[in-house]
Amino acid sequence: MPGPRTYPAGVTSWVDIEHPDLDAAATFYGGLFGWTFEQATPPGAAPRYFIAQLNGLDAAGIGETGPAGEAPVWQTYVAVDDADAVAARVEACGGRLLDGPAEAGEGGRWVGCADPFGVQFRLWQSRRRPGVQVVNTPGAWNFSDLHAADPAASAAFYTDVFGWSIDDVGFGSMIRVPGYGDHLASTVDPDIRQRQAGVSVPPGFADAIGWLTAAAPGDAPHWHVTFTVADRDASAECAERLGGTVLDRSDTAWTRQALIRDPQGGVFTASQFAPTG
Repeated sequence: MPGPRTYPAGVTSWVDIEHPDLDAAATFYGGLFGWTFEQATPPGAAPRYFIAQLNGLDAAGIGETGPAGEAPVWQTYVAVDDADAVAARVEACGGRLLDGPAEAGEGGRWVGCADPFGVQFRLWQSRRRPGVQVVNTPGAWNFSDLHAADPAASAAFYTDVFGWSIDDVGFGSMIRVPGYGDHLASTVDPDIRQRQAGVSVPPGFADAIGWLTAAAPGDAPHWHVTFTVADRDASAECAERLGGTVLDRSDTAWTRQALIRDPQGGVFTASQFAPTG
């Protein structure tokens, strides 16, 4: 049986969101994705933080904030070996530190950052919690994509900080961590290359951790989180029944997607894998 899913430095490894009404958020996301919740913070401690689990495996985090103000935002974490050292590199490359570095209990050490264009992201130096343990299955995290005001300038920043390769593959720019596919093949996903060959993915896709795209007109630059679903339309209808709002539906050559806003304002994409080729 394979061990826990681990994340080499530079790979996106965790996603979470902070809500003023944590219990309501758990009700929404639990109903939509089938998540159950484990409280990671000690009983009676505030603010609370829940680990969302899918079939007993860590899927995401939901934290608690103070009174409602700005809309909640799904945050994406990048795995690092030394949070303090990478935080210094973020600053040296023109980014800013927003929170930390700080301990997250026994789970690890984190830093809240913003890139030179104000887009927030976080660093995660793991200890007891290496990161998301279930991916690319209905109810689980699929990808985080960077929607940038200036994709070329953003690519330069993140490449300098994390050593990413960003490849134009014709229909988009793929973010890769070289060697990540080898890591997956040797740990939790030995058949990754054979499986991907069956759907004609771009060269290097085994190393992919996300996509870089220009932010849509009127859309603030951000890291955007996508979750896998079995049926886009059924998930959209479920989100509406739970109090969410479907902002858009779209189809690509690979997916059927719904852009959804949760009842407290957090926005994410639900994506059904449905290749047409």
